[in-house]
Amino acid sequence: MNDFRENFTAFLQQQLELYGDDAICEASSLRKEPFAEKDASPAAGAATLAELHQSIEDCQRCALGRTRTRLVFGSGKPQAEIVLVGEAPGAEEDRAGVPFVGRAGALLTKILASVQIKREDVYICNILKCRPPQNRDPLPEEIALCKPYLFAQLQLIRPKIIVCLGRVAAQVLLETTDSLSKLRGQWHGWNGIDVMVTYHPAALLRNPGYKRETWEDMKGLQQRRHSTLKR
Repeated sequence: MNDFRENFTAFLQQQLELYGDDAICEASSLRKEPFAEKDASPAAGAATLAELHQSIEDCQRCALGRTRTRLVFGSGKPQAEIVLVGEAPGAEEDRAGVPFVGRAGALLTKILASVQIKREDVYICNILKCRPPQNRDPLPEEIALCKPYLFAQLQLIRPKIIVCLGRVAAQVLLETTDSLSKLRGQWHGWNGIDVMVTYHPAALLRNPGYKRETWEDMKGLQQRRHSTLKR
């Protein structure tokens, strides 16, 4: 109950910061089934990534739809064997409409190249498709409303390996509250797909000491990739 109150309070605070008095609802609207109109995901029925992208381009399922510059859907090879999943777009991604650009994106490209993986051969996306204000952590409601888009992407791509970049991506995909340090160094599974957890490139820019551990993770990815291709 305390977690619910804290999350709901954070959500209300966000609404007030974004919309002021306009955030106050009519009492009659509060008696409606919670999020009833939002439950029908536009992701349903999309046969390709392009169709899915088009169907959610104007998404307004949560408040982030009003504050974003561009929706950041994802980029890369539609039939990629490896999908990398981050947390949410940052300021540069919000402007470009492309995930992992700028310094973090350049570092990610180098990390992949270190184990002979080209960026254009993987697919990269995020848990959230819109940037949270001030790059704060995603709120539970935002995650719940945006997860169907990620799941639809993964179902359409059908990768053999998913790499979770950072704590939030790992906790959401694996439905756990375990820390990043506990999740790293072992393989997990999601709907029959191998899942690896490693640091977000932005964390490496802040803490270069994580690079050695990331290199170990990448060597593990390289080994699993080779063994998976032989199946």
